[in-house]
Amino acid sequence: MSPLVELQGKHIVLGLSGGVACYKAAELARELVRAGATVQVVMTEAAAQFITAVTMQALSGRPVFTSQWDARQPNGMAHIELSREADAVLVAPASADFIAQLAQGRAGELLSLLCLARSMRTCPLLVAPAMNREMWAHPATQRNVAQIVADGATVLGPATGDQACGEVGDGRMLEATELRDELIAVFQPKVLAGRSVLITAGPTFEAIDPVRGISNHSSGKMGFAVARAAAEAGAHVTLVAGPVHLPTPRGVRRIDVQSAQQMLDAVLPEAPRHEVFVATAAVADWRPALAAEGKIKKDGSGRVAALELLENPDILATVARLPAAARPWCVGFAAESHDLVRHARDKLVRKGVPLIVANLGPETFGRDDNTLLLVDAAGEHELPRADKLTLARQLMAEIAARLPARPT
Repeated sequence: MSPLVELQGKHIVLGLSGGVACYKAAELARELVRAGATVQVVMTEAAAQFITAVTMQALSGRPVFTSQWDARQPNGMAHIELSREADAVLVAPASADFIAQLAQGRAGELLSLLCLARSMRTCPLLVAPAMNREMWAHPATQRNVAQIVADGATVLGPATGDQACGEVGDGRMLEATELRDELIAVFQPKVLAGRSVLITAGPTFEAIDPVRGISNHSSGKMGFAVARAAAEAGAHVTLVAGPVHLPTPRGVRRIDVQSAQQMLDAVLPEAPRHEVFVATAAVADWRPALAAEGKIKKDGSGRVAALELLENPDILATVARLPAAARPWCVGFAAESHDLVRHARDKLVRKGVPLIVANLGPETFGRDDNTLLLVDAAGEHELPRADKLTLARQLMAEIAARLPARPT
């Protein structure tokens, strides 16, 4: 599925409480509509001091509600009708005062009233705090946040950074795209809830001299999509990434490395602390036996000095050979140029792992889509061409179905 329609068919109530961060809600409404959602904006009286209902109506394409006494609902029960239609309620920004209202169960305005009246079973409540850093840190605010979480709300953020008052610290509302992705994640099946997943991604870079090295065309996009999908599925995720320029998926712990040896050194202490290991990284098979201390210069002879290469450690096989008590359930990736099934099945046996995910490297490196072939002891199963995030989500479901049950 295209990222542009990941919220297709979802009806979202976007609530705005008072705060300068209301300006971000305008872009958030646009992002949700772009993602396929229908968006019903509900504003508090304080929010209307920062942004107009006309603006939010233009961006959402629907009339904005501001009062519990709004006569547009035939039965006079806007708080019931609006909440029953919603697949989720997202309050962004959520001020300190509004969070206090939620914590105390107060319902003096339409937005707090519909939050209280919504079906907790079918309509999740997401809250994106936005306030001054001292207000966020105040014990009363922290108590209120803890209370709404205990009552079932999901708190998104806040972020750290520059604030409208000129101070710097915790309290910034997350950006529109971050909130969009958090909302998308809410609707993903939690097939790995509570599990821990270790992932490698990207290429490695093996230095020849201070400015040159051996690497490959891997962009890391598939591995980062796997990390995001695992986090969306409810897992605690650690991502060991080679040299790529990709943002870290929200909720994912990232460790950056350069070489294959550094990747192995990062993975080995992490492996026993994780239940699943997914080796998506395109690790260089070889490295120079000795990297030059200075840049190797051309000498005009037209010849290149012989470069002695050593085989790099096999990270997947090393983890797969760990003692049973320290060994996660291993998934390997195989990027081949031909004879995909034969090479993938050979790798399955040689590495001693339960699942290999194979693809044709030249057809996927750097692209946003892919085709995957799952190879295990039972046979082969193709995941047809799709964007990499969709494939990663399908892969999480396949892994979850294969994982052994936890000991009771």
